[in-house]
Amino acid sequence: MTDDRSGQKDSEDANVPANTLWGGRFAGGASDIMQRINASIFFDQRFYRQDIAGSRAHCNMLVARGILTSDDGNAILKGLDQIEGEISGGTFEFDAAKEDIHMHVEARLAEIIGEPAGRLHTGRSRNDQVALDFRLWLRDEIDALDPALARLQTALLDRAEEHADTVMPGFTHLQAAQPVTFGHHLMAYVEMLNRDRGRFTDCRARLNESPLGAAALAGTSFPIDREATAAELGFDRPSANSMDAVAARDFAMEYLAAAAILSVHLSRLAEEIVNWSSAQFNFVSLGDGFTTGSSIMPQKRNPDAAELVRAKAGRVIGDLNALLIVMKGLPMTYSKDMQEDKEPVFEVADTLTLTVPAMTGMIGDLTANKAVMAAAAGQGFATATDLADWLVRALGLPFRQAHHVTGSLVKLAEDRGVDLDGLSLADMQAVEGGITDAVFAVLGVENSVASRVSQGGTAPSQVRAAIAAARRSL
Repeated sequence: MTDDRSGQKDSEDANVPANTLWGGRFAGGASDIMQRINASIFFDQRFYRQDIAGSRAHCNMLVARGILTSDDGNAILKGLDQIEGEISGGTFEFDAAKEDIHMHVEARLAEIIGEPAGRLHTGRSRNDQVALDFRLWLRDEIDALDPALARLQTALLDRAEEHADTVMPGFTHLQAAQPVTFGHHLMAYVEMLNRDRGRFTDCRARLNESPLGAAALAGTSFPIDREATAAELGFDRPSANSMDAVAARDFAMEYLAAAAILSVHLSRLAEEIVNWSSAQFNFVSLGDGFTTGSSIMPQKRNPDAAELVRAKAGRVIGDLNALLIVMKGLPMTYSKDMQEDKEPVFEVADTLTLTVPAMTGMIGDLTANKAVMAAAAGQGFATATDLADWLVRALGLPFRQAHHVTGSLVKLAEDRGVDLDGLSLADMQAVEGGITDAVFAVLGVENSVASRVSQGGTAPSQVRAAIAAARRSL
């Protein structure tokens, strides 16, 4: 039987030759199953640009410190350029026997330039190499994610501005609570995304320390310059402790935690789109670009993009949990368990490259059904709080008493099958004699929304102010 990834025969008894890069201690080779479980090249090859960048910086430093000759350094740099071209061009051959991207680059370098290739590994280890590659790669992913999140915020802002005064019901417990505007509702997600972007920014700042030069765990006796390699690679500083440098994966866990929270936010918005686009709500409509049909029911328009964004949050949360469990029992410093740190992060990064643009597209695509929203905003005694507030302001009642009076009026309206503004003045005065016909001014949905002028409130004036402030910060 053949493994689809490695092409190796499935025989646990077969041995492969001892690895030429680390096999001096071993007379024989690893069994085939050992080779297959040990190899990471089929997923960590995506580190190749970062691995080569780290090798260039390390080579430059070794030459500057007199550890490598200029001739050897030039040969190494030229060879690294060729390898990068081969990998990016799709002509490079990957082989499970070489385990990982570091060994592939070094082995190919030896084929190209010969003996000087073996000098590149002076003063470093695969332990600090993989930590370096991982940090560089994740930094690139965070840098690419931020503008995508900004585009999603911009789509929300554009739609919020369009609907700054479009009235809809606001919900608690998925029950109609108070009227709000659709623009105000969308702006809540702009705020959530602000915090998401802040979490990724913080994660990037904390991960931006270079582990290169920590070597296996204890540093090196060679007179290397870690400040120089950190600066060349765009790090703020070298890591302060060589053991921590190779053992730490909290930067990856922090990234996954930030991604999990972001995915929960996207999932909540997706859930709203699923609800809003249903026939029962009919608050919004999605076009052909983000919906699918049914193989048997021709009338169906399914919000599959939203449902998939919602579902993928579970995968992201699971990947965070997976890495936490891998790391929780590991002693200092490096253990092979840590080879399992990459695939969850890769999967999450790939997921976000789908879910964030998908949500951006849906927000730009949806059409708000304003009349349906407005009609729903007046249902369920949504202006009851406005009535209670009016009783406090106009009659000077304590709020708890006003709350009780309003509850009695809601029950009366419910018994009569009308909304609050369907009660007569006499009906209201039978419950609270001080009520005047001025109360009807606060029972309209539009008046209710317009009155919420506190900072961060749903009044259209406040929504537009919030949109302007958000655009300035973007």
